[in-house]
Amino acid sequence: MPKLMLVTVNGEEVDAPAGTFVFVRDPGARRSAVTAAPDTTVLIVGAPRGRAYRVAAWEYESAAFARYERNDYEGALAAFRRGLAEHPGDAGVLYDMACVESLEGDKDAALGHLREALASDPQNVPGWAADDPDLDALRGDEGFPL
Repeated sequence: MPKLMLVTVNGEEVDAPAGTFVFVRDPGARRSAVTAAPDTTVLIVGAPRGRAYRVAAWEYESAAFARYERNDYEGALAAFRRGLAEHPGDAGVLYDMACVESLEGDKDAALGHLREALASDPQNVPGWAADDPDLDALRGDEGFPL
């Protein structure tokens, strides 16, 4: 059977051919999954006991980055907007939106989201922005907050 996915749980790799179910007892365990075949469907179930699963902000960002890498900036922005609706004020989503808006030439929106990201996470955003070429179009603007 061809290898469809590699799952890693706390550094231990688990082959996951079609139909595999991987149970992770420790909710704090670090885990990842990488598909090896196109059109692979992955079903992930999980949430604290007694609560419905809530899609994390990084999952919206992941969907947006797939579009960003194809230069589908409108699709990326739509995914970021969904993420921001679910996670208002998330610095990562705001920052990444600013990057895409900068690439699109929407300076006002980009500067606004960059300022919000900086207010939300003043320790990390300056480092992210230091040499990010996506923000090059904003650097000379007097409204550039960094």
